[in-house]
Amino acid sequence: MSDNGRDHFEIPKFEIPKDMRSMAEASFDQARKAFEQFVTNARDTAGKIEERNATMRAGAKDLSAKALGYAEKNVQSSLDYAQSLLKAKDLTEVMRLHSEYVQGQMRSLAEQASEMGQAVSRAAMDAVKPKS
Repeated sequence: MSDNGRDHFEIPKFEIPKDMRSMAEASFDQARKAFEQFVTNARDTAGKIEERNATMRAGAKDLSAKALGYAEKNVQSSLDYAQSLLKAKDLTEVMRLHSEYVQGQMRSLAEQASEMGQAVSRAAMDAVKPKS
């Protein structure tokens, strides 16, 4: 019908079937565990490399640690976002979650780029310092 000559349309409700939601949540749990294991292994490997290469400069270690930390944070954020989508009740919530995720990622990437630029500058300055 119409109200003041305007038609009203009902937006169909968006819902993920329970079986599909359970299967997807289990898959995300497995992905999260696999990622956590990957990070643990990467840190162990980085530690072994540092032990073998005692001459590695502090600046390079700082850059490696920052890059690994950023990668971990970004993947974790993506996993959290994907999991939140599974719990969305309707299309409006999906759109809100997507907007929040994109805005958060843009802020995070800008901060990471700035911090990484500063770390690279410090490492470059350390590399050209005269050795005592």
